[in-house]
Amino acid sequence: MKLKLTLEEAKQKARAYLPELHCGPTVLKVMWEAYGLKNEELLWAGTAFRGGIGGQQQAPCGAVSGGAMALGLRHCVTGVEKVKTEKARQAACDEAAELVKSFKDKFGSITCFGLLGEDFSDAAGMKKARESDAFKEKCPNQVVYAIEKLYELEEKRGRTRPGSRG
Repeated sequence: MKLKLTLEEAKQKARAYLPELHCGPTVLKVMWEAYGLKNEELLWAGTAFRGGIGGQQQAPCGAVSGGAMALGLRHCVTGVEKVKTEKARQAACDEAAELVKSFKDKFGSITCFGLLGEDFSDAAGMKKARESDAFKEKCPNQVVYAIEKLYELEEKRGRTRPGSRG
């Protein structure tokens, strides 16, 4: 699979999408575009990955969840060849595990609350989070990191640049 966006283009799109879409949907949409996928309904699968999952901040960060979903889409195989299907599933799981581990190593947590340190499950908490650097600095850095890691995983497979063979 050839990536349709350079890493810089992907990061620019992430910064543009993030304010409207939130972390998980942003990572999923950027990688959906980078992979050249066509079925827009797939993007709805990531809608709930904001503020953790459905605003439950003890859940994984949306950037991690969106990245894991992108890996599932990346490794999708059609047909019923059992060996090929199992290899693709294992590759998606292995790469998702690498994403989670590296994200936790970099940021110290994978839960939304652990990353942001703000509880925005009510109006007062959301106001405090908006006034802090959580949404302005932390979330964009985490989204960009997740995308960079997904590109790194592509590079390991030898298919990083738009137009490269793969």
